Amino acid sequence: MAGILFIISAPSGSGKSTLVSEVRKLVSGLEFSVSYTTRDPRGSEQEGVEYHFITKDEFRAMIAADEFLEHAVVFGDNYYGTARSALAKAAEHGNDLLLDIDVQGALQVMEKAPEAVSIFILPPSREVLELRLRHRSQAEGVTDEAVIEKRLKQAGTELEKLDRYQYAIVNDQLEEAVSELRALVLLARGDDSAEVKALAESCRTLRHSARLDAALESFDVAPKRADKQMIQ
Repeated sequence: MAGILFIISAPSGSGKSTLVSEVRKLVSGLEFSVSYTTRDPRGSEQEGVEYHFITKDEFRAMIAADEFLEHAVVFGDNYYGTARSALAKAAEHGNDLLLDIDVQGALQVMEKAPEAVSIFILPPSREVLELRLRHRSQAEGVTDEAVIEKRLKQAGTELEKLDRYQYAIVNDQLEEAVSELRALVLLARGDDSAEVKALAESCRTLRHSARLDAALESFDVAPKRADKQMIQ
């Protein structure tokens, strides 16, 4: 069934882009929505690949024309948004759509499209995320301690909204995370095989695996529990 909407959020530096790229190699019919942003390109980022890079005036004009499914101001000064046309275009092509959006935008989409499959990808610990952010900053030729600390703080704030998502994937081992994300896509498409169902079920956010709880605790985020009847 084409036209399934997958909402994917993750703190900056969680390895989300690599994970999504690997899954798209394994599963056909998945379009990736390229978001709009007013920030400058980083490193090797290309227009139309990672983002559509536009000016704030252009972004505001799109808001006025009601062209966004969601939009938000991130890190205080830059706009990010997803065009309404993305899902319709994917469905026209017989594909499902992956939305790579921050938590603010994701919550907006969840309200407008409650049937969407929501997935949060997180690093195994705060320490690992800090290391990844430092490596990325070095690769881009700029290491700004204030920016790194800001992103770590933002990650903790985003993780406090984790319970709003249906599924959570701890991206510590790429191969395992790829298998989990693939299972979530296949399940949404109607694959009811025992292997797919078991793997997808293990990612249910409210089931709180040991890996998930350890990741949350490293950010000083208390796991939010639900009783078993709510998650069966």
